[in-house]
Amino acid sequence: MEINLSEKRIIVTGGATGIGRASSLRVSQDGAKVALFDINEKDSQKTIDAIRSSGGEARFWNVDVGDEDVVSRSVSEAEAWLGGIDSLLHFAGVLWGASVELDEFPEETWDTVLDINLRGTYLMSKYVVAVMKKQKSGVIILAASGAGVRGGSSSYAYGSSKGGVHGLTMVMQNALPKYGIRVHDIAPGSVKSPLKIGQMKSSAERTGNTTNVDRAIETLNDPEDVANIVAFMASDQAKLLRGTVFTG
Repeated sequence: MEINLSEKRIIVTGGATGIGRASSLRVSQDGAKVALFDINEKDSQKTIDAIRSSGGEARFWNVDVGDEDVVSRSVSEAEAWLGGIDSLLHFAGVLWGASVELDEFPEETWDTVLDINLRGTYLMSKYVVAVMKKQKSGVIILAASGAGVRGGSSSYAYGSSKGGVHGLTMVMQNALPKYGIRVHDIAPGSVKSPLKIGQMKSSAERTGNTTNVDRAIETLNDPEDVANIVAFMASDQAKLLRGTVFTG
């Protein structure tokens, strides 16, 4: 299916690697102008270079999504550069504390994961929504997880943070359509990304079950397949789509 994102102005967080990188490349391929937010400058630049080498427009901002001042300033700068914001594709996040028992779970790890995954989602949404309300249009796609909807996470903090993202999405879905804003979250399953691979290796080392970890990594879904769905969700062709999308 051909997806039309011509002249769309899109912010992608977590665009250095994984689903964020694949989505940045895909929406650019479909005609969008991309503002890429991440703290990983080296890999972000690789994404930017790949977009530009294919004739697309992209620019990088070094953004810690848990820092409100940085988020506010960067969204404002990106709005000016893009000329508006049609979509937010929010994939920035961490998966720490894999296979750690609850009674041994470090409070610092809990706080950091919730700060980045949940508070970061709230902050990005807060400042992007302010722009979209002025425009009376926009699409927001947030990264949830089956771990936050169905349980089964290897990390108490990660599963809880993604459950919070899902809850935030449901509230936004109800509150924002009157401003012309469509909101989704996507639960992408097990995807081949540094975040997921790191979690699998960490769990294997902690549990001592390292025998089949490399084979398991090879069975992970490709981020490009998720990016194809994300690009459609961001397009006007998906204007009747509602709710959570599960993949994988």
